[in-house]
Amino acid sequence: MANRQINIENLTMKEILKAMHRLGGQVTRKDIRQEIRDNSDAISEKTVDEVKILKKSGEQYQPFAYTSNFAVKYLIATGYIHTDDNHVLELSEKGRNVDLANFNAARDVRPFINKVSGNTKVQKDVVTEVEDETAEDSVEDSWRKQLLDALQNMNPKKFELFCRGLLKRMGIDVDDNIGTPYVADGGLDGFGYVRSDDYRTTRVALQAKRWQGKVSAPEIDKFRGAMDKYNAEFGIFITNSEFTRDAVKTARQGTRIITLINGDEICNLVAKYNYYVEPVTTYRLKSFYLEKD
Repeated sequence: MANRQINIENLTMKEILKAMHRLGGQVTRKDIRQEIRDNSDAISEKTVDEVKILKKSGEQYQPFAYTSNFAVKYLIATGYIHTDDNHVLELSEKGRNVDLANFNAARDVRPFINKVSGNTKVQKDVVTEVEDETAEDSVEDSWRKQLLDALQNMNPKKFELFCRGLLKRMGIDVDDNIGTPYVADGGLDGFGYVRSDDYRTTRVALQAKRWQGKVSAPEIDKFRGAMDKYNAEFGIFITNSEFTRDAVKTARQGTRIITLINGDEICNLVAKYNYYVEPVTTYRLKSFYLEKD
């Protein structure tokens, strides 16, 4: 079991470096996990999305989040990643110049970790930092979970109303007739116009799906077909859930790209535009106050 976990961490280290290179080198842990989920050839979306329940507390957790945090810590310890605040991660010079094709964590990282600390101290430090990050995430994620639960419990009409209103906040001039809920609109939930800084106006088709499962590729194809009726130049597909990898690939194909907005991005937009939310400032004590010297 221990060897299996080590192998998973070694694989994850390489995928983290690949993800950071694809994303430009400066990201958060959540950005990395999303990139691996959508684009990794070595780690499946099922592995990233897997949720388990703790026997003692009954709380849910994602094993891959824990695994990726360990992998990040090892890459920091060996100089591939740099961070000032343990939140934003940056590729170091070593990380930027690493030969990803030949990188082998078992050879390039693991021996150093074992040699420096016999693994005990690093493991202890990782657990502490993972728990600190988990606690910080739980504060941030509490309102996000509350929002996503509320969206899931909305009736379809209210969810479409929510999405249309959010898109208006984003600067889209939503048509009041095309795509009105429960009207024969050819499969659209909305239609709008986006004017750029150079006064060029673009037609955009809108689709909103309140789903429990993941949105699959056939739904994207169906939406793209509905876009033809109004000659939309691009589309925006919003869901409170998540998109499968095939759906992401399908959205990027063809001449008309479809922008996908999942539940996590909905939360980001709601916070950015203060859409039916009120910001609250709170504080959590760091380990300095809690440790016994």
